[in-house]
Amino acid sequence: MPAIRGLFETHLTVRDLDRSIAFYRDVVGLTLAHRVPGRNAAFMWIGGAGKGMLGLWSIGTSPLTQRLHFSVGVTLDDLLAAPAKLRAAGVTPRDGEQPVVVGWMPAASVFFDDPDGHSVELITMLPDEPRPDVAWMPHARWLETRR
Repeated sequence: MPAIRGLFETHLTVRDLDRSIAFYRDVVGLTLAHRVPGRNAAFMWIGGAGKGMLGLWSIGTSPLTQRLHFSVGVTLDDLLAAPAKLRAAGVTPRDGEQPVVVGWMPAASVFFDDPDGHSVELITMLPDEPRPDVAWMPHARWLETRR
């Protein structure tokens, strides 16, 4: 098997394709790559053209939904600024005003929901040593307790 270099694309079902395109373009900052009207689908570039892709597939008015999760990598500076920028765009970060840290990786993340309830995570790996004893803590506290 070839060595895997990373995840290239993931797909979500959405109720309103235009609303989701606007959300991922205007709030998350992705670029529309291609729209397929005949299939009621759209593709958004992640990290620039050819780097990664998010597929959005309209389920229309179906009452069936599934809540999915995906994460995208960002810089630490952008992650620290994300809660305020999300709030300014009318989106509530799930963990308050600062990123949370998962110690075993270690990585800092900001979580929020898209208009269909899918969980979106902005994540950055931290340069610190892993701490398997730390399940989850606010970033500011992580900085205070680093070894």
